[in-house]
Amino acid sequence: MKNRFRTWLAVEVAATETLAEGGMVPKEAAHAIRERADFSVARIHEIEAEVRHDVIAFTTAVAEIVGPHARWFHYGLTSNDVVDTGAGSADQAGVGADCAGSGTSGRSARTPRVGIKDTPMVGRTHGIHAEPITFGFKLANWYSETQRNIARFNAAAEDMRVGKFSGAVGIFAHLTRRSKKRFARG
Repeated sequence: MKNRFRTWLAVEVAATETLAEGGMVPKEAAHAIRERADFSVARIHEIEAEVRHDVIAFTTAVAEIVGPHARWFHYGLTSNDVVDTGAGSADQAGVGADCAGSGTSGRSARTPRVGIKDTPMVGRTHGIHAEPITFGFKLANWYSETQRNIARFNAAAEDMRVGKFSGAVGIFAHLTRRSKKRFARG
């Protein structure tokens, strides 16, 4: 739960800074938001019980901490900008952690220890014994499949790497093409 709100906070701060660079939010407000923005999960839940809206509860709780500059917090955003971009960002973080060890996972299969690669073993097809194969052949097949899985995983991760910044009600009313591109890069 706390990580979700941390991700939302990062999205909100990036959006505020992007809008400040474009002159739509005062730079001092963006700086104050970056420096002060924080939240209490308990306070968010308390507000949500009253307003019945997770993002309103979140922004209200953060605004209580930020103070007067909070009028620029969540400026021009719609809830889904924060929720969708936050989810994509969290997915990306998970992908990075998952992929961290993937470079080594297949290496030992690609270069098995001498002596075991030629070890004969029973081949199987449809769950029954078939032609004999070697353990090296089995590892080579496994290595090849692992490489394809890593490529598929990386392709899926790239598809998830999306920042959504469409503004209130999703109509792009006050956002420039440059601010959207800057935010997506952010």
